[in-house]
Amino acid sequence: MEKMRKPRNVKILLTDVDCVLTDGGMYYNSQGDFMKKFHTRDGMGVTLLRKKGIPTIIVTKERTVMVRKWAKKMKVAEIFDGIQNKEKIVDVICKKYKVSVDQVGYIGDDVNDIELLKKVGFSATPKDGIKKVRKIVDYVCTKNGGEGAFREIADLLV
Repeated sequence: MEKMRKPRNVKILLTDVDCVLTDGGMYYNSQGDFMKKFHTRDGMGVTLLRKKGIPTIIVTKERTVMVRKWAKKMKVAEIFDGIQNKEKIVDVICKKYKVSVDQVGYIGDDVNDIELLKKVGFSATPKDGIKKVRKIVDYVCTKNGGEGAFREIADLLV
């Protein structure tokens, strides 16, 4: 049985990119450029949250133009990219958006997300998040990363 605790009082939703908003695949061309696939329903999830006054903020260790372009198109509130210790950024976000850490949700999937997942008020992972993450989060999605997991959490919040 998967873990499910409904989110309460989440004012901001933070999300990882790879294996949450994408399926984790990276498609390389002969010039060495790579692409990522984002799920359309996740983009609508960002829109639904924004309409309810809940900003989406990306927190990722990667720095890619394609993520910035997707985020701009989806009107993501902010991107914190190139972040190695994700748990340290939450205090900056809380101060800037005038919320407490227990009003922050985060969706992550791997070892570099664990400390931030432990710190926030509501934590979630896609169905295919690593076992170590699935054990500690409040909610394990029924969808895999890149297949609508973000939208699943957005629907819970709205």
